[in-house]
Amino acid sequence: MLALSSLTQTPFMCLPRQRTTKIISTKAAKPKHGFCRSILLSQTPGHILAQTNNKTEIFCRVKKDHSGVYWYRWNEERQHFQFLVFLNPLGKTTYGTNIGREKFSVHGGSSQNSYNLQIHHLQASDNGTYYCTVSESSELILGSGTRLGVVDVLPLPPKSTRAPPSKKPTRCITKSRPVDKKGGCSAFVWVPLATCTLTLLLCLAAIGHRFHRLRRRLWLRVHRQ
Repeated sequence: MLALSSLTQTPFMCLPRQRTTKIISTKAAKPKHGFCRSILLSQTPGHILAQTNNKTEIFCRVKKDHSGVYWYRWNEERQHFQFLVFLNPLGKTTYGTNIGREKFSVHGGSSQNSYNLQIHHLQASDNGTYYCTVSESSELILGSGTRLGVVDVLPLPPKSTRAPPSKKPTRCITKSRPVDKKGGCSAFVWVPLATCTLTLLLCLAAIGHRFHRLRRRLWLRVHRQ
């Protein structure tokens, strides 16, 4: 396993470009060990914002055979890589100087090649960028890195800026009340009914007149005798 002391004495480190100007030594020497980025490692997520005293997890998946996985932390203020923990394929764990088991632990995920770092009891001192790395040809191959920020209070989610829907003025339209069809009669009903009634009255009048004439004749005949 590559010890932290051998890394700090390295005159050359293949780091992300924004940091190489601060890390590379000015000595003109041939590099022996270095840090290099590679697509052989899949590390997620890229950024974590967590609350104090909670825990978080960084996922790492190795895409090829290896002799073990290292986890390092880059401290921006101190400009220093700190070795945290090493886990070999047999499951044996080696911790760095002053690194406690209750703080860091490495667990395999659902995949056989997963080596996830769990960080417990988060504090502000845990801020930094964490790298999952493997050793290959005297070099440490770095993952993409995960930037961890620890705060006492998580920020509230941004409020929606969508404007409330405008209320359109409604027109007050008075609807005419429909005629109740049950109470009224149409012309198709009362005209035939009136005709039938008139016809019936005429018939009754004719019958009454004829009955009156017959009665009068009968009366005259009786009185003549």
